[in-house]
Amino acid sequence: EVQLQAFGGGLVQAGGSLRLSCAASGFLFDDYVIGWFRQAPGKEREGVSCVTADGTTYYADSVKGRFTISSDNAKSTTYLQMNSLKPEDTAVYYCAAERPYRTLNEGCSGSLGWWFWGQGTLVTVSS
Repeated sequence: EVQLQAFGGGLVQAGGSLRLSCAASGFLFDDYVIGWFRQAPGKEREGVSCVTADGTTYYADSVKGRFTISSDNAKSTTYLQMNSLKPEDTAVYYCAAERPYRTLNEGCSGSLGWWFWGQGTLVTVSS
């Protein structure tokens, strides 16, 4: 059974940091692209950051320089280190996986077409 488990969310003050984890099971992790997405209340789900199996990364402009995505293939886990958090980063964060059938920019700039999704983890940044 394919599973993606996202965890690590919480309440943090503006300027603080959090690290999200996405633990994968049930598929060959090394063959997949992993993405982080977020959805704020009343807004569409948006791509935040993605990473390919060979370590190529994509970041949305809104998080460049603040967020870092990485993977530990041995643990089948992808991380999203979030620094200098802002109130506008408040959202439910989801991780997703897909085989690499399109460019990273195409896949990560939207939330459509991803094969597997995990449950969300809530990140709340207070001002």
